[in-house]
This record gives sequence, C-alpha cells and structure tokens, in this order.
Amino acid sequence: MNENHGIVGEQDVADFERDGVVCLRGVLDAEWCESLRDAALAAMASGQGRTREAKLKPGEGRFYSSVYLSDADARFARARDASALPQIAARLMRAERVRFFYDQLFIKAPGTVAPTPWHNDLPFWPFLGNDLVSIWVALSPVNAATSGVQYVAGSHRWNKMFRAITPDYDPRFMDESMEVCPDYGAGEGDPSARVLSWDMQPGDVLCHHPLTVHGAAGNASATTTRIGWSIRYLGADVRWDPRPHTMTLRRDPQVAPGAYPADDEALPVVWERGRGLLAEQAA
Repeated sequence: MNENHGIVGEQDVADFERDGVVCLRGVLDAEWCESLRDAALAAMASGQGRTREAKLKPGEGRFYSSVYLSDADARFARARDASALPQIAARLMRAERVRFFYDQLFIKAPGTVAPTPWHNDLPFWPFLGNDLVSIWVALSPVNAATSGVQYVAGSHRWNKMFRAITPDYDPRFMDESMEVCPDYGAGEGDPSARVLSWDMQPGDVLCHHPLTVHGAAGNASATTTRIGWSIRYLGADVRWDPRPHTMTLRRDPQVAPGAYPADDEALPVVWERGRGLLAEQAA
C-alpha cells in the first residue's frame, strides 16, 4: 500500500497485477477534494444529467449515481485531465498512452440501506480487454460502516464476467444468461476468497481492474455522507465490443467491432509517454 502521496511504486504495480486492486494514499490534496466534493453535492442537488438512484422507501436513505460529470462541470474535467490520476492509470497499466472513458459519481446519504451489489465492471461496458482501470476517489471518510468498497483479491484472473446489476436493478443491463455474482461481503462464494477493504480519507484512491469482483454494504453512519467519484481510463489492450446489455456512450468510437478504439473525439487521449498530461500543454 502506497503512503507517499500518490507516487506509484513498483510494489503498487505488483499488488495491482496480483490482486486486481490497490489503494494509494493522499493522491489528491485538500484543495482538490473540497472542489470535487462541492461539485459532487451540486450535481446531486441539480437532478440533471444521466442519473440513476436505488429504489428506496422513505427513511431508507438515498443512493445516487450519475455519469459523465466532467462533461458538465469544469471541476471534474480538470481533475480528469490535469491531476495525477491519468499518470497513475498509465503506471498501473504500464501504458504508453491513456484515454479517458467516462467518470461516475456514487453518493450514499447517512442511513442508506441499499448496498452496491457485488459485480465486476466489464459486463457493463462495450469493450473487452485488460487495460481499463477504474480509479475510485474518496471525497469523504470511508470505512466499513460508511459503505467502504470490498474486493475479492485475484478475481480479475478468473477471466469471468458476472451479470451486471445497477443500483436500481435496471433490466436493460441484466443479461439473464450470465451468472449472478455471489455476495462475498455476506460470506457467499468461495470460502477461501481473500476479501480486501481499506479505511480511507478524502484524497485516497482505489484502483481496480475491470474484472475484479467488488461490492459494498449500505451506509450505516447517521452523520457521514459517503461520496466516491470513479474515473475510468483505457490503455492498449482494449477492443470495441458493442454487445447487448452494455452502457450507452456519449459517442461511440468510429471503429469496427474488435478494433482498438482509436477515436480521439469519443475517447480523448489525456496522457502520453514523453508528453505527460496533455491538458497542461493545451492550457
């Protein structure tokens, strides 16, 4: 586990490749976190954008999600392109070039009973391959009580995709031919599975592989709103696969199925070896 303020060491890369997930500490400073937390709460209050909410009864809290935040708010766009996040993605994927895929916000109000159903990410996405990394940024204190994310170590090497399940159980994503992921947080599945989780502070990040199995309980805190912002980047081993039951992109890459999605409009390059953060050059 890295304790050096976002610096990704070789041990972090090895942990990521072995476990399919790694926690990095202090990646974003207090100024970044305050700006993004304000943006997150403003997004939820606005009700605008591509939002999704768990279907809960009065008194059961609120589980809010939205995608493509950085298209609507410059604070998210700046962090997407000009923070340490793209370079972290490049290091973990050992990539020469990193493209932005999409970003997503997850907010659970105090007392929210809704879990994050156990799943892996690739079934949701119209891609195949290994070089897609999710970087989940804590914008509030996170622990087991406040819906800390849990991961099954090494599950990315099972080469298995489970049925996609959204917080509101949207049937459009639920391919009935696929196996439902066991609830490893409740002790289901392989009893020898090693489940990982971390207490986090704002600015800490979790980085995981697209096939790593993960989930989270509800937010049992009576006072803490749990806020997580997840940003997805692509590396080299990615193929366009617009199959059924996957998310709709803001713009499909103009490539043939099975091809690398080299479309700078749909999936812009944000970091490249030898050139660094491309947002800095455009500023």
